[in-house]
Amino acid sequence: MPDEPTENISGGPDGGGEVDEFVLGDGDSRAEAIVDELGELYWRKAYGGRDGFECLVRTILSQNTSDKASQPAHDSLMDRYGPADRLAETLADADRGELAETIASAGLYNRKSEVIGKAAAWAVEEFGSTEAFDRYVAEGDPSEVRETLLSVDGVGPKTADCVLLFSGGRGGVFPVDTHVHRIARRMGLAPPDADHEEVRKAIEAEVSPENCGFGHTAMIQFGREYCSARDPACLDDPEGCPLYDLCDRVGVDEFDGTVVDPAETVGGGDD
Repeated sequence: MPDEPTENISGGPDGGGEVDEFVLGDGDSRAEAIVDELGELYWRKAYGGRDGFECLVRTILSQNTSDKASQPAHDSLMDRYGPADRLAETLADADRGELAETIASAGLYNRKSEVIGKAAAWAVEEFGSTEAFDRYVAEGDPSEVRETLLSVDGVGPKTADCVLLFSGGRGGVFPVDTHVHRIARRMGLAPPDADHEEVRKAIEAEVSPENCGFGHTAMIQFGREYCSARDPACLDDPEGCPLYDLCDRVGVDEFDGTVVDPAETVGGGDD
């Protein structure tokens, strides 16, 4: 079984959470069966324990870029503006130009510096301190915490769900990024033209709450290794994909070797 990558939104062995025994889901849905198979392929971990505001910043940095690009930006930001328990206070007062320079490797750095700075000022004004914000994320009602995070400019559903998962350790949360959105529709776990929220609801309804966090990170890794956007493993050899028998391959034509977004199979456009 491969080690968990350090350059990953879950942060590798030092990214919060702890190694946990993987328990097969108690449902009989195909989504549950897929997560069970992923449990045989990848690391098994229960998430939670990351500092809430640092997790929020880390996830904002990861938007529209790769972990390889966002990880150094996060490390540079923490070196300059840490420690984590004072991060919101420090970033609220930070010069935006200096912050943008610090996180340049993450791409879209001017926009992200604005989002981070405003989120920091909001957290301090709303909660009084970084530590109070962290407690709210860890202990507050999950649906209320999610709605509160979504009220912040630049924080979308995936970002809010990642904070709930990696910081709060909340069960039943399955964040949907680009990989999950593509794979769930390609496999037939959600309608071909489902948006990110529809995919999230479809998966969370079918997967055991305790396996949602693991399923999220494992599905991302599966997308990188086997089920990429343009060159899924099944095009080369059905036996090359460990989930071949569980997949509808929506938008994948194995006969002519073409791949389209699943939405295009029902006359939809891009995501």
